[in-house]
Amino acid sequence: MSHDQHPAPEAARGAITRGDTSLGIELGSTRIKAVLIGPDHQPLAVGNHDWENQFVDRLWTYSLESVWSGIQECVAALIDDVRHRHGVPLTTVGSIGVSAMMHGYLAFAAEPGAADGTLLTPFRTWRNTNTAAAASQLSALFGHNIPLRWSIAHLYQAVLDGERHVPDITFLTSLAGYVHWRLTGERVIGVGDASGVFPIDTTTGDYDASMLAAFDGLVADRGFPWKVTDLLPRVLTAGAVAGHLTAEGAALLDPSGMIQPGAPLCPPEGDAGTGMVATNSVAPRTGNVSAGTSIFAMVVLEHPLAASHPELDLVTTPSGDLVAMVHCNNGASELNAWAGLFGEFATALGAPADSSTVFGTLFHAALGGEADGGGLLAYNFLSGEHNLGLDEGRPLVVRTPDSSLTLANFMRTQLFAMLATLRLGMDVLAGEDVAIDSLFGHGGFFKTRGVGQRILAGALNTAVSVGDLAAEGGAWGIAVLAAFTRDPAGASDLGRYLGDTVFAGAELETVAPQQSDVDGFNRFMRRFTAGLAIERAAVENS
Repeated sequence: MSHDQHPAPEAARGAITRGDTSLGIELGSTRIKAVLIGPDHQPLAVGNHDWENQFVDRLWTYSLESVWSGIQECVAALIDDVRHRHGVPLTTVGSIGVSAMMHGYLAFAAEPGAADGTLLTPFRTWRNTNTAAAASQLSALFGHNIPLRWSIAHLYQAVLDGERHVPDITFLTSLAGYVHWRLTGERVIGVGDASGVFPIDTTTGDYDASMLAAFDGLVADRGFPWKVTDLLPRVLTAGAVAGHLTAEGAALLDPSGMIQPGAPLCPPEGDAGTGMVATNSVAPRTGNVSAGTSIFAMVVLEHPLAASHPELDLVTTPSGDLVAMVHCNNGASELNAWAGLFGEFATALGAPADSSTVFGTLFHAALGGEADGGGLLAYNFLSGEHNLGLDEGRPLVVRTPDSSLTLANFMRTQLFAMLATLRLGMDVLAGEDVAIDSLFGHGGFFKTRGVGQRILAGALNTAVSVGDLAAEGGAWGIAVLAAFTRDPAGASDLGRYLGDTVFAGAELETVAPQQSDVDGFNRFMRRFTAGLAIERAAVENS
């Protein structure tokens, strides 16, 4: 069923009343979103809440109070949307799923069996780059790339820094794992999210036993009262029932008391995993690019890579299949800032325009630029970029006297800058002879039809598809995973479930790369690589 179709009003009301629905909640970096889907996987209602991270004591964080107030406002908006659209109250759902931005560090002291615990240090998000020493040492110890943002890197950095809270940790989890724990009392995590906490052995579907032992050996002389396995949540794969909504969890989700306890929950997943589900990219040789506040590519592998690469994270699908992830901290933030500036200028001219008009105008202008951006160079690094060894970022626009500064070239260069670090990581995959049959693009970068899709196709020299698959994003993806726990076929194969049940009849628009775009982006990349010394100098001297 195509995603532009909607269930008949009476069928939708019946599904809501019976509880033949699934609720997905995803905590993204700038928005918390809830989506309620029916038995045909079509969205019945949505709720949103905008939020922002804080930079406190030189670390990016969100307070747990903002987590719960945001979830509650989001769910309240969804309940209102159900009532407005369908004229019935939302009192029960068939299943629930929680997803959130991956990685980071949530360390608790909690009594065995307790439904909550004491947060020992403020939540440290994926965006922090203070873990370079830990990530480097662990990568060497494991023979496996450990990115700066992974939970185990945060834990070992806290060990190296002698932080006083470390001996008191009894539970370490991700943001999705934390929310799930509070809703169900279960300390579990989906394998895709777990693969950003600690390396996964894809043959067992669990944490890598040899690396767990190596870590314990590394910290043995510290005298901690725990082994690392004592701290980590239990790993589950897609299709498993990961607990049920408790009375305490229902009150956290919906303080009004409308939603009743008892619904089963699927394993909590990360936003990378829900992106794979939302784009039907869980089978080998498929991939997707998510372009928003951060930008990352996920490519499902047919076999392990020949070597470890610092540019590539090895994670898994929600079913536990190996995935190479190219993750870049910096995505659309700098582009958004420039769009805001141009919007202010339009207002100053007496021709105010809403943000969608501003973005559409600027994106379309980029298509009229010279193939390589007219000799301009831009860096969109608002924060550090681990793949390039940058602990901090300085957004820059640089040009030579003979460059061509036009609106079209400027915008084309800004779009190029969003994709440049991603391209460097994808080049590493190409060097490993990784084959990609289909690449799906989703996120704000692709909202202006035909622009971001064409630019990405040229940047990666690969056909790129967009469509209605990911219309509601990761919140819809985790709702689908929640529905998968109730699959009457036994939830045996996520890829088959998605292809045969969820995405049957979905319409896609595929754009092949144009040779002029490929050649132009290659010229830009040569400037980008050569000019990195400028970016490093800006960080060191400002």
